[in-house]
Amino acid sequence: MNTQFTIANPQRIVHQPAGQFEETRFEKIHNVIFNNSKEASVIVAQEIANLILTKQQENKPCVLGLATGSSPIKVYEELVRMHKEEGLSFSNVITFNLDEYYPMDKENIQSYFYFMHEHLFNHIDILPENINIPDGTVPIEDIYQYCIDYEMKIKAAGGLDFQLLGIGRTGHIGFNEPGSHFNSSTRSITLDHVTRVDASPAFLGIDNVPKRAITMGIGTIRNAKRIVLLGWGINKASVIKKTIEGEITSDIPATYLQRHNNTTIVLDEEASDKLTRVKTPWVASSCVWSENLKKKAIIWLSEKLKKPILKLTDKDYNNNGMSGLLSEHGSAYHLNIEMFNNIQHTITGWPGGKPNADDTKRPERANPAKKRVIIFSPHPDDDVISMGGTFDRLVEQGHEVHIAYQTSGNIAVSDQDALKFAEVTKAFGVNDNTIDKVITALQTKKMNDKDIVEVRKLKGTIRKYESMAATRYLNLPDSNVHFLNLPFYETGTVKKDNYTKVDIDIISNLIDKIKPHQIYAAGDLADPHGTHKVCLDAIFESLRELKSNSYMKDCWVWLYRGAWHEWEPHDIEMAVPMSPDQVLKKRNAIFFHQSQKDRVMFQGDDSREFWVRAEDRNRLTAERYNNLGLANYAAIEAFKRYHF
Repeated sequence: MNTQFTIANPQRIVHQPAGQFEETRFEKIHNVIFNNSKEASVIVAQEIANLILTKQQENKPCVLGLATGSSPIKVYEELVRMHKEEGLSFSNVITFNLDEYYPMDKENIQSYFYFMHEHLFNHIDILPENINIPDGTVPIEDIYQYCIDYEMKIKAAGGLDFQLLGIGRTGHIGFNEPGSHFNSSTRSITLDHVTRVDASPAFLGIDNVPKRAITMGIGTIRNAKRIVLLGWGINKASVIKKTIEGEITSDIPATYLQRHNNTTIVLDEEASDKLTRVKTPWVASSCVWSENLKKKAIIWLSEKLKKPILKLTDKDYNNNGMSGLLSEHGSAYHLNIEMFNNIQHTITGWPGGKPNADDTKRPERANPAKKRVIIFSPHPDDDVISMGGTFDRLVEQGHEVHIAYQTSGNIAVSDQDALKFAEVTKAFGVNDNTIDKVITALQTKKMNDKDIVEVRKLKGTIRKYESMAATRYLNLPDSNVHFLNLPFYETGTVKKDNYTKVDIDIISNLIDKIKPHQIYAAGDLADPHGTHKVCLDAIFESLRELKSNSYMKDCWVWLYRGAWHEWEPHDIEMAVPMSPDQVLKKRNAIFFHQSQKDRVMFQGDDSREFWVRAEDRNRLTAERYNNLGLANYAAIEAFKRYHF
């Protein structure tokens, strides 16, 4: 395999072709795993830049196939940086984009024409005539010939030197949905429902997502001399495993890349999570058994065989690739007891620590008995959705709890709800020009219109007082509720800015003021519109800045997951059980967020309401603990400690 990737000391990476070494015997496409997507994107951008420079030295054009969506954004940011700071010129670059929605005007902010100019073309010296993006305005009767002409233009340019790809949850590359043919060329295609669901947040609802698109074909993509596919986040883990380890099938069009001799799939840790060598490395090769890997393997074995941990036998270990672990410990008996006790010690009804108790086998410290706690909530409902039972327990047990809502959450309030509140306010007798302005703006708003500041303020206020109702229900004083309204969020659109020093300072000032013993933060990196990750990264940056302060030595950080995923049992370091009454109390707290209850703006691919998702997730965690042989609880909220 001709792999052009140049990697500088990544934490975990595979250079060799699939099948050459034992650890990759399940894998059919070369892949590289990085700590995070930002690191990976910089390396991919460097490869593209090196190709551009090589072509310049040869006095040849560099023909790039480019992708859209969230995956390549950081790659484009790095290319722009290299152009502005290092003088990288794009004067010899010819680009062909993979796809475009149909019908779609170029001026529409959801168009890929708009996307590419916003993220790349407006910031570099590429010649306008060298930019090629499928035209979403072509008359329908002319599409067939237009697609043929697009193919011929690629061939006339000498073919694609490099093709950048993302991957959809259906396994689509470009908009080549399941059923696409191996040799397909540029054409019009009908979008899969899952693809439209994934696009719906940007369009503010699935009804606004076009049902068709123009896309390069699988054959067009496969003709590229070099292909790099980007895969980020836990949401892509399942389809990544099928692409790399599965059989070639039109059901997962990305598997066709197995037949390309110069493809690399670039992953972050979350997207690689289901690969055999990551999820169950003991099945792929011999292992160095760290404590965490041991825990992961034994829980996996228990769940696979549907046997409680204490009932696992020597034969069970030997028959499932874990003989090496068994030989290190002598017998299943000792391994089972050790792991059972390890997991048992994660369970506590005292998330703030149990006063005057031996804490050597508890997840939290006994002292100080009354702790100062900050619960960071990215949106104004993540606190009760994700850890409402633990929140309630901390308040009930006398800790000084503070809730910090990081963003206003205004974009998640529908126009209908905002209009309802505005009209009620006016009907109540508030005669204010601002109310009239809001009502007029909402009644005349068109697709792609950004909310005016007054509308965003109203929507933010709705979410603020829904939050206050929930925190009061859980007996938290209003003085302990903090609305940070981080500026990065306030764009008025789904796309948010990167966080800046201003955002960091707001978080740092709150931490410095409260000097907490505990911080809870959303560790859910699969948030479909990215706000959770930006909020978490901002907290981490703040912690790095503050860690030299003396009070930070006594501060522990616990990460919870949001409405989308839960920690796997082997990741859980604190499990807080809930009684049936607490489950009901948590549900009632979530209900105070009425604007998010029945008409959720960012539903994702899960049609359940948030309170149902939360209860199902907490119940499933309790069931998994019970199936491992532990106590049977109604529900469990789970946390993983972050060491900064």
